Amino acid sequence: MNERRVIALGFFDGVHIGHGALLKKTCERAAELGAIPAAMSFDTHPDTLVFGTPTELLNTMDERKQLMQSLYGIEDVIFCHFDKAMMNMDWEAFVEDYLIRELHACHLVCGHDYHFGARGFGNAERLTEKCRALGLGCDVIGEVKLDGVTVSSTYLRRLLKEGRMEEAVRFLGHGHIISGIVQHGDSRGHTLGLPTANLALDASLLVPAFGVYGGWADAGELGRFPAAVNLGVHPTVHELPHPVAEASLLGFDGDLYGRFLRLELLFQVRPERQFSSLQELTAQIARDQQTVLHRLTGV
Repeated sequence: MNERRVIALGFFDGVHIGHGALLKKTCERAAELGAIPAAMSFDTHPDTLVFGTPTELLNTMDERKQLMQSLYGIEDVIFCHFDKAMMNMDWEAFVEDYLIRELHACHLVCGHDYHFGARGFGNAERLTEKCRALGLGCDVIGEVKLDGVTVSSTYLRRLLKEGRMEEAVRFLGHGHIISGIVQHGDSRGHTLGLPTANLALDASLLVPAFGVYGGWADAGELGRFPAAVNLGVHPTVHELPHPVAEASLLGFDGDLYGRFLRLELLFQVRPERQFSSLQELTAQIARDQQTVLHRLTGV
């Protein structure tokens, strides 16, 4: 079996259109070389260990993998364990011992601002020179801009925290993904006659501004449905200690408990707010659902 890989290097949080430029080039080079298009990332954001502060991530590892494979045709997504040994590895050893000997890299692709190895001493320029000396190809992708703004995971975190979902979607090149196993909630939706699918939000992930969002819900073999998704803490009924995602799958009638659900958020309908009564809340939810349905299907 041919294990030669063209490998895109980066963390790829969000898998935005800037990452997309790397991943597209990786697939092009792999086709030219008859190699496997691959991406190498880490299981933990390096900044978490380097600076001792957790980074709010946009996606889980599984979501990053799925996005890279489905949107850009990457076949192998390799997650390397990032620990102190990896953090302190000499940059040249990382290239020779890990990327080439272990992962069988025949060509590498990175961003112009890529840093790696002990103290971040490895960079795009040194990587290019090293690859040339070793007889490997190397592509360095310049910054990608949209509306004059450099596309980055940092900028996307800002947009999502401010609830600017439609702008975020343009920079991502896809909807913002939230996924997980449907859990039992407080049955409030059933009580109101508006059943929802509840997803617990991973503590390591960034939660967009609380509010109601519109998008699509993928329930696997059960189908894909327009969805009105509430992100927040239920201020009208009883405030929750942690935010949850409540998805109303419009047009679906069935049991989702224990199933894997993938939400793709595309726009914000309104911010979360406290209502004066359950009746007022119920009426607003119905309006929210109609808004989502109209924007997604024209109905």
